[in-house]
Amino acid sequence: MHWQEVGDRVFTRHFDFLDQQIGVVLGGDDVLVVDTRSTPAHAREIAADLLELTRNPISIVVDTHWHWDHAFGNNAFRPAPIWGHLRTAERLRSEGEARRAEVVEALPDLAVDLLAVVIDPPDHTFTDRAAVMVGDRTVALAFHGRAHTDADISVFVPDAAVLFAGDLIENGSPPSFGDGYPIAWPSAVEQLLPLATGAVVPGHGAVGDRAFVQSQLAAFRGLADLAREVQDGSLNIEAAIAGSPFGPRTPRDAFERALAELRGELG
Repeated sequence: MHWQEVGDRVFTRHFDFLDQQIGVVLGGDDVLVVDTRSTPAHAREIAADLLELTRNPISIVVDTHWHWDHAFGNNAFRPAPIWGHLRTAERLRSEGEARRAEVVEALPDLAVDLLAVVIDPPDHTFTDRAAVMVGDRTVALAFHGRAHTDADISVFVPDAAVLFAGDLIENGSPPSFGDGYPIAWPSAVEQLLPLATGAVVPGHGAVGDRAFVQSQLAAFRGLADLAREVQDGSLNIEAAIAGSPFGPRTPRDAFERALAELRGELG
């Protein structure tokens, strides 16, 4: 696999593990990396692959959210500042160790590398919007509301019209709903549309465009509508899963989380 230039000095690289996309923005002597993967070894793989693009060191890191597969490689890129939503930092501090234990149990072949992770939350945080200078160019970070987690952000490079959407959208498989807010999620994706003027890079799966965001938005709206039908008793969860716009592989927890959200149980 090689770096794909999706805009002027803006790149993404696909990694087979978890079908993940990792972004890079170059500006002047700066190198910004979007997400750090799952382990120190995975992070070092990013750094080694970056030698194909530049000899400059990684100078800025952005976490799109707090999940292990996006932020457990953080420490390998220090002393670079790490940007992320305030709750990304809070969640990594409060839940990072528990998540590590869960993943070690689920993926024993990765246990040694996971146990080597130094959980390292962002030290540059914000709650709504932030602007990061990468050389002489600006990269815009934005929180659009609860969606895949309570802390998802987009990373937009205006002068290249490239949007890194993190796990707000995924391409090729149903999104992960385990920490999600399926009823609020469509609103967050709707706010991506004005930013989708060029390449749209999801956290997992192939690079898309505005039409891809629109199709994802329609799917999230459809899932939320099905969840409301389950809530009012006109549909059961099995029928909702079978009719899900994300396909029959949609996990049951998508609707269980939606129902909990509708009942006001998710805060």
